[in-house]
Amino acid sequence: MKLAVLYAGQGAQHPGMGKEFYEESPAFRAAFDSAALDFDLHRVCFEDPDGVLNQTEYTQPCMVAFACGVTAVLAEKGVKPAYLAGLSLGEYSALQAAGVFTARQAIELAAYRGQAMADAAKGIDCGMTAVLGLDRAALAACCEQAADLGCVQICNYNCPGQLVIGGEKAAVEKAAALAKEAGARRCLPLKVSGPFHTRLMAPAGDALAERFKTERFREMQIPVLFNCLGREKADADTIPALLVKQVQSSVYMEDTLRRLGELGVGHILEVGPGSALSGFVKKTLPGVACASVETPAQLDAVLTAWKEEQ
Repeated sequence: MKLAVLYAGQGAQHPGMGKEFYEESPAFRAAFDSAALDFDLHRVCFEDPDGVLNQTEYTQPCMVAFACGVTAVLAEKGVKPAYLAGLSLGEYSALQAAGVFTARQAIELAAYRGQAMADAAKGIDCGMTAVLGLDRAALAACCEQAADLGCVQICNYNCPGQLVIGGEKAAVEKAAALAKEAGARRCLPLKVSGPFHTRLMAPAGDALAERFKTERFREMQIPVLFNCLGREKADADTIPALLVKQVQSSVYMEDTLRRLGELGVGHILEVGPGSALSGFVKKTLPGVACASVETPAQLDAVLTAWKEEQ
């Protein structure tokens, strides 16, 4: 069984995520508790009484802490993926699973990235909109036509028929209206706190580049497929440069999934929370078995079912 593990990005977070794993698994607890943060991770992740979990500076370390914990549980259960990938923020979780980052390092870098992205978004009237049922070339043309009102780019190539545009609000709204005229089935504004994966995130890229100068990047033990490439990195590519590019460039998730199919992956496990990536897999690789997990019971059920297949 050739397995890939995919890690969710922002948007899937919810209060209570990881609580069952934390209560049941010492391995999860050790990874989850490894980082030094300036807020109470348990309080925000498990309860969120102050309603801050959806703010990117909190979302990012919470999501990566959850993912690092699940990765520790997978390792304990002997799960050995052939490939790893993540959606946006999930790329940091994938790199931790690949051995590039320690759990502490990944969680602390996610907190830094979240703050850098929040800072970059300050003062920008921004928006992001999911565009359904329009192809890449047609949507790119809509973005070009709307660019007189400001920055608007395709920021996510999620799966066939689902793209996301982002940038300055007026330009995004114009591009969405043009997309509808061009035949898009629906245009759905997203609740986000910044123009993520557009050139407006360049200051966050600069901040990350500076931070990475003092970080240790270890050798990958498992191949990671990178967002801004839609495939594995070339020998000439460096991980710090790819992560700097990633925060301000399009995420090629559909391309990543197609590449996993080319590589012979037959099973994909989504480390949530949520199941957005599983939806993308079903539309892109309909013949591949895919399951999402965010609780110990879900994980045990999936691993048992897949073991019985063999």
